[in-house]
Amino acid sequence: MIEEIGTVKSLEGDMAVVLIPRKSACEGCAAGVCKPESQTMEIEALNRVGAQVGQRVKVAVKPFTFVKGSIVVYGAPALALVIGAIIGKEWVSRLFTAADPDILSAICGFGALVVAFAGVKLWAQAASGKTASKPVIEEIVS
Repeated sequence: MIEEIGTVKSLEGDMAVVLIPRKSACEGCAAGVCKPESQTMEIEALNRVGAQVGQRVKVAVKPFTFVKGSIVVYGAPALALVIGAIIGKEWVSRLFTAADPDILSAICGFGALVVAFAGVKLWAQAASGKTASKPVIEEIVS
């Protein structure tokens, strides 16, 4: 489990916005739960312990959430690029025999990549409303 210590910035119902100091690992994170600020990251977390604004808390992110986010954000577009390129080279080139198969492969690959990025964006919007994938405040530190 990924655990971080942060400060509660604001409360919104059963959710809390927590400011966590930015680290070097934040640059490559794909969990999709943070909003980058200058020196901090904002995380919206479930406030099951009743933390108040200004309190320091321990926030936990499930490893499954992190791994799933990484696979969707990085894996799906890469896979779409490869599959689109293969489809363009093998099938679309048969429909357009006068065109260069490599150009058709590139067009189909990048087209599939754009569609995959749009799908990732839609997935991220749908996942943002689910509490199962949200970080959780585990305890009040001070």
